[in-house]
Amino acid sequence: MVKKTTKRKLVGLVSEESGQRTYYTTKNTQNTPDKLVLRKYDPKLKKHVTFAETKKSLGRNEVKAKKH
Repeated sequence: MVKKTTKRKLVGLVSEESGQRTYYTTKNTQNTPDKLVLRKYDPKLKKHVTFAETKKSLGRNEVKAKKH
């Protein structure tokens, strides 16, 4: 049996304002090596805010600071 390999990784999206991880999505790491930043609806704040990518396996719902 052939093992199916995929380049898509599961990532969590964390709200930059409330700090809650509400959304999960997959992304192709070869085509988009940078972190995803999407504007989505935050049900806790009841408005649209920016969501940043984190690892799915993170135990805490925090946005890590970007290195400049």
